[in-house]
Amino acid sequence: MIRNPIDIASRVSPELSSLIESLIDYLDTSEPITLSIIRLFITQEFNETEQMHHFDISESLIDELDALIEEFGESAAAMDFVYAFASEPLSRVIEEVVNDENRENPATLEAVKEAIDDGLASRLVGEGVLEEDEDDVLLPEIENLIDRFGTDAPAEDFLRYE
Repeated sequence: MIRNPIDIASRVSPELSSLIESLIDYLDTSEPITLSIIRLFITQEFNETEQMHHFDISESLIDELDALIEEFGESAAAMDFVYAFASEPLSRVIEEVVNDENRENPATLEAVKEAIDDGLASRLVGEGVLEEDEDDVLLPEIENLIDRFGTDAPAEDFLRYE
């Protein structure tokens, strides 16, 4: 399996990115999932299960997947094509950690998790930056990002600007 050094996930439609991510979760194998495996599953397995589960796979997603395979090869890691953003509340927390003037190193996902554990979310609720119900989902969300991308992933890469 070939890992791509450039940010190719940003070139994938949200629909295809979401489909790839859900298939990776569905297949849940220790083997690396490649673009060719995703395409094979879509074209063969979904045709059989579409009637039972009502999956809606448009031809444009298959065309987009074919274009990715043509450009990056069949052995490209499918996970490289999944784009992840933090939610709006988590983005506000990440911005707070990134903009901390006392920080010596760039903020990582682990640093954000530690800041949440140390009460940053509660402080931001008190300051009105976060709503009271928003801080409850921050820890599971950051843990999910850490599980997917590792503790050393730059937190700033996950900021959602809306």
